[in-house]
Amino acid sequence: MSTRRHMSIPRIAAKVLIPYILLFALYVQFHGDFGPGGGFQAGVIFAAGFVLHTLAFGQSATQKVFPVRAIELMVPTGVLIYGGVGVVCLLQGGNFLDYNWLLGDPAAHGEHAHEHMLHGQHYGILLVELGVGLTVSGVMLAIFNAFVARGR
Repeated sequence: MSTRRHMSIPRIAAKVLIPYILLFALYVQFHGDFGPGGGFQAGVIFAAGFVLHTLAFGQSATQKVFPVRAIELMVPTGVLIYGGVGVVCLLQGGNFLDYNWLLGDPAAHGEHAHEHMLHGQHYGILLVELGVGLTVSGVMLAIFNAFVARGR
């Protein structure tokens, strides 16, 4: 059996699976505040999709789709989002990552303070989990790329 024919089955399987893997990562990312999942799990799943792409198509093909520079930017961007949410909470008068203060002083909204805090908590968790997801995915892909490059 030729190498080309031998590689066609894993490549076809990867082409079919990768979109679903990435879509599932998004689902886990954005539904983590309501159930199991969140940024860490979504980051690992997202990275696994690109690891599969690299295994099926090679590192150069994956770098055309997802450049190394993008991976290098994911880690600090995720950390900045995570830390930025905490700093915004501090600047609004609350504690670091006190989501009740993310949208401003809850007491200033009078009878709507509870609703205001719920919105702040929802947005805070969503943003923090996004930061975690970006960071975890970037670190996982950077580690994988380092191992792939080492094998050359």
